[in-house]
Amino acid sequence: MTDVIVAGAGPTGLTLACELALAGVRTLVVERLPQRVEQIKGGAIQPRTQELLELRGLLDPMRARAMAREPVGGHFALLPVPLDCTAWDTAHPYPLSIPQWEIEEVLEQRATELGVEVLRDTPLTAVEQSEDGVVVTAGDRRIEARCLAACDGGHSTVRKLLGVPFSGRPGTYTAILADVRLSSVSDLVPKTQGHISTLTREAGHRWVMLVPVGGDRYRFTGGTVDEEDLPRDRPVTFEEIAETLRVVYGEETVLAAVDNASRFGDATRQVDHYRVGNVFFAGDAAHIHPPFGGQGLNLGVQDAFNLGWKLAAVLRGRAEADLLDTYHAERHPAGAWVLHITQAQRVFAAPRPGADVVELRQVFTDLMRLPEANRHLAGLMSGLSHSYDVPGGHPLAGHRVAGLDPSLFRSGRPVLLDLAGLLPPHLDAVRAEPVDGLPGAVLVRPDGYAAWAADTAPDLDALVGDPCWSLLAQGLSPYRSTVSR
Repeated sequence: MTDVIVAGAGPTGLTLACELALAGVRTLVVERLPQRVEQIKGGAIQPRTQELLELRGLLDPMRARAMAREPVGGHFALLPVPLDCTAWDTAHPYPLSIPQWEIEEVLEQRATELGVEVLRDTPLTAVEQSEDGVVVTAGDRRIEARCLAACDGGHSTVRKLLGVPFSGRPGTYTAILADVRLSSVSDLVPKTQGHISTLTREAGHRWVMLVPVGGDRYRFTGGTVDEEDLPRDRPVTFEEIAETLRVVYGEETVLAAVDNASRFGDATRQVDHYRVGNVFFAGDAAHIHPPFGGQGLNLGVQDAFNLGWKLAAVLRGRAEADLLDTYHAERHPAGAWVLHITQAQRVFAAPRPGADVVELRQVFTDLMRLPEANRHLAGLMSGLSHSYDVPGGHPLAGHRVAGLDPSLFRSGRPVLLDLAGLLPPHLDAVRAEPVDGLPGAVLVRPDGYAAWAADTAPDLDALVGDPCWSLLAQGLSPYRSTVSR
C-alpha cells in the first residue's frame, strides 16, 4: 500500500514524485521502459519553469548540465524576432537548453533522495477504482494506493485503460527527431545555438532544424515540405537522414552516426477532465500539441507543480478534498491556451507558405518588434504571464509573485509574508522589508502564486491550526485560469 502511484518517469511524473515526497506523501513511480532513453528531444526549459525549479533547489544542478547557448530569447512560429522576457521581472529571461534525459536524471536523483521508489521495466496493465482509492496491476505486482497520477505520455496506457476521451484534431504531418553525429559539415551548418530562426533551413522539398549540441553532435528535426504523412511507427533509416542533410546542407555535410531517432506529429488533443475519480492526468497524458516554442515539457512540469502541493495537502489532512477540484479548474484552461497558441503558429511556420502567408509573416514580424507586442508574446510563450483568477479576492491573488528569495520555498510549504507589520508576532510568518508592487501581507502558494493578500491588518479570528493552511483554505473559491491576452 502506498499513497500515490505515479505512472511514467518522464519530467512530469518525476517532478510530481518530488513534490509529493517532499510533503511526506508515500510515492511509487512505475515506468514501462527498462532504462532512460538518452535522447535530447524536449530540451528547452522556459523562464517560468526555471523559476519553479529554483523554488525547490533543482535549477542549479540542471544549469550545470546545460548546453552552451547564446543568451537570446525564445520564438513565436520561428519568426526572426527574439522574445524579450526581461520586461516580466524574472531572474531567468532566456530558455535553458538541456537534454531531456538529463532533466530526468536530476529529478530522479532528488526523488530517490526523498524516498521515492522508481520501478522500471514495469508496464502498467490494469487500473481498478473504488471510492477509497485505486488498485494498479504493474508488471507482476498488484499495488493499492489512494490515488494514481497518469503521467505516462501522449499514448497514455492509463487513459486508454479507463476509456478517457482524448478530444481534438489529428496531425497534418510527420517529422523526424534524431540525435546525430556529423563527420564533416558545410558552411551552411549552424556553429552555435542561436535564435531558432537561424537554425532552420529548407531546400529541395525538405526542411531541417539542426541544433549543435557539442563536438560533432547535433539535434536533427526535419521532414518534407509537402508534409508527407508517413506512419509514426515506420522506422527512421540512416539513409533517410543522410539524404535530407545532403539536400539541405550540401554534399560536404556527411552523416557519421544516428544515436537515436523517432517520428512525431502535430496532433492536438486534450482530455476533457484532468481528474477521473482518484486518477489525475498530467503532462502529455492530458494534452498534446504541435511542438512550436518548446511548450510541451514545460506545460507538464507546471501541471506537476500545481497538482503536487494540492494532492499532498489533502492526503496529509491539511486541506479539504475540494481543493483537488481546483487542479482541473486551473490547469485545463492553461493547457487549452497552449494548444491554441501552438496551433496558431502552424500558419507562419509552414516550410513553404503561400504568397499571402509570406506577406502576413512580414506584417506579424514587424508587430513583434513593437515592445508591447513582444512583451505580450514573450509572456505567453515563457509562461510568465500565466495567472489564476480568484473571483472576489485581492487583485494579487492567483498571480505569480516575483522577486522573493527562492530558498523560502525549499520545503514545499506555503509562505506567509508580513511586509508591513500587519500580522501578530505569534504567527509563523516571514517578516521582511516592503517589496515594490506587493501589499502588506501575502500568502504565497507552494507553486509561487499568491493565494491570499491584504493591504490592511486582516481579521484572524477564524484561523485554526497552521495559519498558512488556514489562510489558504479561505482562498479556495472556484478558480478560473487565465492569461494576459
